[in-house]
This record gives sequence, structure tokens and C-alpha cells, in this order.
Amino acid sequence: MSMSHEHNHEHPSLKGRNLIISIFLNILITLSQAIGGVLSGSLSLLSDALHNFTDVISLIVSYVANRLSKQKASMGKTFGYKRAEILAAFINASTLIIIAVLLIIEAFKRFKHPEPIASDLVVWLSLLGILANGFSVLLLKADSQSNLNMRSAYLHLFTDMMASVAVLIGGLLMKFYQVYWVDSVLTFLIGIYLIWVGLDLLITSTKMIMLFTPAHINLNDVVKEINEMPKVNKLHHVHIWNLNDDELHLEAHLEFKEDISLTQFNVILFQIETLLADKFHINHVNIQPEFNREDPKDVIVQD
Repeated sequence: MSMSHEHNHEHPSLKGRNLIISIFLNILITLSQAIGGVLSGSLSLLSDALHNFTDVISLIVSYVANRLSKQKASMGKTFGYKRAEILAAFINASTLIIIAVLLIIEAFKRFKHPEPIASDLVVWLSLLGILANGFSVLLLKADSQSNLNMRSAYLHLFTDMMASVAVLIGGLLMKFYQVYWVDSVLTFLIGIYLIWVGLDLLITSTKMIMLFTPAHINLNDVVKEINEMPKVNKLHHVHIWNLNDDELHLEAHLEFKEDISLTQFNVILFQIETLLADKFHINHVNIQPEFNREDPKDVIVQD
């Protein structure tokens, strides 16, 4: 027999309108910097345009995932699309790293053969990138604190704003000192920074996709707390995972010391749910009660 309970909780309303604004701003930046990069001959400006293009794609993916995550569950999709945003974060992080590697390779090639660059165009277009991305970063900052998908979009925009700052500095150096090799160096540094930022997001989203136990949860502490409750013998077959940023699930078998009634079980289940919610922030609990059942009693059992 399996019994479960779900605590009611409010999900923060994510501002899809802000994503739409950011998408259009990045389309504008991408076109401007791509044309400017070709006309000026600046690799760092072209790399910034390429990064902005990935921003456009990532923001569209984030927006679609955000919309899908709000759709209700159905008979064929009992969880709905709640994991769509985690998948979006994984895709965004992957593209960030791939683009960074391509930029680094191109930077090495250009460093060996530096070319004169129309620095005035680089300066003005990098300023456009700073202003537009800075505005987008402010729009998404609040939602990025509580949602992995929005954080992936926010990081794309923040790193691109920083890249535009680097391009601006490079443009000024080229304008006043004709130091054209700095264009390649800045492109290389932008690439390294993108890898550093993207890797953390990639690891986090991969762990969620693989249903790993969240880093802040000590499984032994969870088991110990429940095993100390009256009438409880042992919690086993334990699984703890994030369905998305808002939902943390626990599924387990619970062996009792005596043959309790359903009414008694409901009282103990409520105590377990309260404990898990207050101490470990687990808000979805599914417990299978047992008494004298012949099955493995290990905490982790490979089914």
C-alpha cells in the first residue's frame, strides 16, 4: 500500500514579458555587431555578435520552456512540462561552452596574424551592447534568484555585457595606441570566462536531469531523523530528487515496528511531512508503509 501527500505551495510568477523584451534587444545587438564586426574587421566584435546570437537562441528556449512549465499535467504527461526549464538550462549551458571553445580557437588564429581594425565602430557598438544587455540583466535579475532556467538566461546576458565591456576597452586601446593584437587577447579571455560560467550551470542542470540527490541534502540525516520517530523501525529504498527548482521529492519504503492502523499511519505521515518540509525543504513525500515484509532494508536499493 502506498500513501502520499503534497504540501500546497505557491510558485513565483516568472515574467515572460521581460524575456520577450530581452529577445528583441539581443536581436538588435546581434545584427548591429555582426555588421559592424565585418565592416571593422574586429574579431572580438564578431565574437560578441556570435555570443549575442546564442543569447537570442537561449532566451527563446528559456521563454518556450517557461511557457511549457506552466501547462497542466495530463493523463499522458502526469508531471506536465515541469522539467522543461531544467532541459533549457542544460541546452543553454552547453551552447555557452561550445561557443566559447570556438572563440578561443579563432582567437589563437587571429593572434598570429593581427589585422588593422576600425576601432571607432568597435567602441560605439560595444557601448550599444553594454546598454542593451545591462537593461536585460536588470529585467531578469529578480527571477534568476529562484529559477535555474531564468538563471541560465541571466548568465548569458550578464556574460555578454561583460564581454562588451572588454570589447570597449579593447576598442579604446586600438583607437589610441593601435595595439591590434589586444582584440585576440580579449576574445580569448571572453571565451575562458564563458567556459567558467557555463560549466557550473551545466553541472547543476545535469545533476537535476540525472535525478541526483541535491547537494544540500544529507541522506543519512534524513533517514536518522525519521528512524527516531515512535513506532518507526527503518526508512529504506530512499530516493530524493528535484523535479524542478520548486519541487523537491522524497520517495521511500517505511518499515514499522508493529502492525499499525491506517489512522495511526496518517498521523505519523503528517509528522514526517512536517519534519521534511521544515528541516530539509522537501515538499513532495511518497511513503510506502511496511510491516514484516521480506525485502531489502538498505537505505539505497537498486531496483
